[in-house]
Amino acid sequence: MSRPLHLLLCVLLSMLATAATAQIEIRPLAEHAPPKPLPLGAREMTAQDAGAWLDSLIPQALTQNDLAGAVVVIVKDGQVLLARGYGHADVAAGTAVDPATTLFRVGPISGLFTWTAVMQLVEQGKLDLDADVNRYLDFRIPPRDGQPVTLRELMTHTAGFEEAIRNVYADEPQHFLGNAAWVREWVPERVYPPGQVPAYSNYGTALAGYIVQRVSGEPFDAYMEAHILRPLGMRYASFRQPLPAALAPHMAQGYGRADAAPKPFELVNAEAAGALSASGGAMARFMLAGLQGGSVDGAQILAPATVREMLGYRSALPGPGAMALGFQHLDRNGQDILGHAGDTRWFHGELALLPQQGVGVFVAIDGRDGGGLRKRLLDGFVDRYFPAPPEVPKPAPASARSDGALLAGRYASSRASVSNFLAMAGLFSQVRIGQAANGELLTPDFRNPAGPPRHWREMAPFLWRAVDGRERLGARIEHGRVRWVSIGTASPTRVFLPVSPWRSAAWNLPLLGLLVLAFAVTALLWPVAALVRRACGRPLALTGRARLWYRLSRVAAILQLLFYAGWGGVLLRLQTGIASPGGGLDGTVRAIQLIGVLAVLGIVAAAMNAWHAWRVPGGWWRRLNSLVLLLACLASLWFVGSLHLLGLHLDY
Repeated sequence: MSRPLHLLLCVLLSMLATAATAQIEIRPLAEHAPPKPLPLGAREMTAQDAGAWLDSLIPQALTQNDLAGAVVVIVKDGQVLLARGYGHADVAAGTAVDPATTLFRVGPISGLFTWTAVMQLVEQGKLDLDADVNRYLDFRIPPRDGQPVTLRELMTHTAGFEEAIRNVYADEPQHFLGNAAWVREWVPERVYPPGQVPAYSNYGTALAGYIVQRVSGEPFDAYMEAHILRPLGMRYASFRQPLPAALAPHMAQGYGRADAAPKPFELVNAEAAGALSASGGAMARFMLAGLQGGSVDGAQILAPATVREMLGYRSALPGPGAMALGFQHLDRNGQDILGHAGDTRWFHGELALLPQQGVGVFVAIDGRDGGGLRKRLLDGFVDRYFPAPPEVPKPAPASARSDGALLAGRYASSRASVSNFLAMAGLFSQVRIGQAANGELLTPDFRNPAGPPRHWREMAPFLWRAVDGRERLGARIEHGRVRWVSIGTASPTRVFLPVSPWRSAAWNLPLLGLLVLAFAVTALLWPVAALVRRACGRPLALTGRARLWYRLSRVAAILQLLFYAGWGGVLLRLQTGIASPGGGLDGTVRAIQLIGVLAVLGIVAAAMNAWHAWRVPGGWWRRLNSLVLLLACLASLWFVGSLHLLGLHLDY
């Protein structure tokens, strides 16, 4: 073989050997997520189907409940599936709700952003969820049972704080304090052991916001803007109060009723707990971040592991509901649903994420009374697209009757004020649980308190299901006694605690009614008796000190009547929204307390009047009347003390 031919053959063999040993490159086909199977009886979630369903539900509900407007946004598989606005952002001007740009107040949903900020600082090593929060504060949160407050307890609403509502809102711009000043103004009493009793706390969320501000070195609203809203592209959203000039024209007017004049822009002192204004489109960006490991369009506000920690955490407290870190479990139909509801005086909203389905829903409603639309929408959405699997009815446990009998009694909400005059609200709001003849539990219908009671059938030991729905009622039993009862989706942040016999409304309310009746009759009969004597020409038989004490005792009865009427008026004004829970009530409260002090001093007059009445022979009516009045005045001291009606401070 010639040399050139030999060289050519060697080269060819070398090339063949190289090709034979080269790594084979495998290029797989593009990966697509397998389609999620539809639950039995579910509709396919499409923009067309969801839009048609919402169009049949919301406009009618707005009209029926005299609501001004609403926005609904649904996200699915990393995209905005649907965004719809209904009604008007400004009724007088005829401005329609634009889901992309119209801002709504979202109330306590704001807390989800605050907890996101907390977790950002945890990622940076600047915060520790299980450390004493006093490490980060310039004032002190007192311990309870020797235990401090931690951020984890704040995030799960188990720090033990009583309710705090004074100055949550600012009635006038000149009364606006801001988050930092509000949390320092008054530290609510810690009335529950730490980490043990769920009790939603705006104060706890606001305190976390103040910690974010101190640790980051940035004003709270500026931090939220720089580290959450702007990175997520939430252009139409802000915690600033008042709103920036560029956003103010896009704010929906707040309405008590759609046919009434709009309300002023709500100023929320507890900014971290409820000051966010946002459009539906902006909230869609936040939901997508929560469903996509903290990322939207390349912007990463939290690490995926941190998002999993927030959503995957489950509080150890038993009951039908639980808390994640900042997110509440709103589970329905066997679906893990995490989110938050929110109410201000004029707006109502709810955000719900279904992480396993890659779906999120946000709704906001403009109007003082949401008419139950928010619950109807979320329940209807889950029933439509994720219906509950068929259930085989099971007989109640053999212990159903005895379990129900153990729960029978009166309960008070864990979310309550107990160290100030608003303790009287707890007296009027106690819940009675009874038992039907067939062993089912009976509770008030919280959706319609004036309606018939709801029935609950036990499905497992100390777990009941509503006969007319899918809601659950659970009880925590310790040492054979009820620790608390939890009902429905409210259970992550509010439970009902047994009321001690001394605090039971079963006898306290009738006694209070008898006292008021005794004072009213005494006050009314005084002028009536005087007119009768004048008509009959019979002057008052009493003279000297007996006459003086008689008249002063009648003044005491009038003061007692005014005292309780005044507190009743305060509760009514707060309940109906005629007065906001702000400092505007301070003068009224102090006036009522002054009347109360004089009424308590009037016990001396009632005692002296009774002493004189029983010294004079005869006159059985005067003796009986004087004794009843004295006993009523003495019994009044029980309510003054137990309900803190003459507290020295104005914090509540």
